[in-house]
Amino acid sequence: MAYSYDPENIFAKILRGEIPNSTVLETDHALAFHDIAPAAPDHVLVIPKGPYVSYDHFASEASDAEIVGYTRAIGEVCKMLGVDLGHEGEGFRLIANTGRNGVQDVPHLHVHILAGRPLGPMIKKA
Repeated sequence: MAYSYDPENIFAKILRGEIPNSTVLETDHALAFHDIAPAAPDHVLVIPKGPYVSYDHFASEASDAEIVGYTRAIGEVCKMLGVDLGHEGEGFRLIANTGRNGVQDVPHLHVHILAGRPLGPMIKKA
C-alpha cells in the first residue's frame, strides 16, 4: 500500500514551528502537547517527528530508533502525567484513530493519552 503524507497537515506545521502548541515533552523522535479541545482532564497528543500517516505506516517504514524513541516518549508522558500504573496512577486510555472508519482528523500519526477521570466503555455495540 502506498501512504500519501500531506506535509501541510496541522501537525506537520506544528513540527515546523509554524503553529504554536503547549509542549509537554519533546525528544529526538517525538513531540507531545496538550490537545486544544480536551476530552478528559488530561489529554495529550504524542506525534512522531517523521512523516507517517498512521501506526501501520510507522510500524512498516520507521527506523528502529524512531519506533523506540516514539514508544518511550509515550511512556514518559504517562509518567509525567502521573497516570502510569508503575507509579500508582489511576490509568489512562491510549487511542490512535486511523483512516475514515477510524475517524482520523489529521493525516499524521498521533496517539491521544486520555486520563484524569473514569472514561467509560471504549466503544458501544451498534
